[in-house]
Amino acid sequence: MNKTEFNIRLYLTGVMKLWTDRIDSTDQLTPQRFIFNAMTELFDSLSDDDLELIRLRYMERLTLSEVASRYLLNERTVRNHTSPAIKQVKEIIKKATEQSQHARDSEPI
Repeated sequence: MNKTEFNIRLYLTGVMKLWTDRIDSTDQLTPQRFIFNAMTELFDSLSDDDLELIRLRYMERLTLSEVASRYLLNERTVRNHTSPAIKQVKEIIKKATEQSQHARDSEPI
């Protein structure tokens, strides 16, 4: 399982919120809180249909072909509806990782 799939599964199952709340009880924007907030904003902006396609791909682990056949769509349509959100999740993770690394690098020794 890659980082993208892992984070999507954590978010959609509600585990990410539980972990984030447990880790971050301050007002400081930790990498975990940044990812959770950004993913909440992203997933709240998706249509119910697009969210369902992502859920099937990443929670049910269906292939593009399986998702497409379930909804009588072609694979390209499924990809067009899910790829932009997946790219954004990757960017969110990348940005949080960079911020975390930058914070560690600038900590006094």
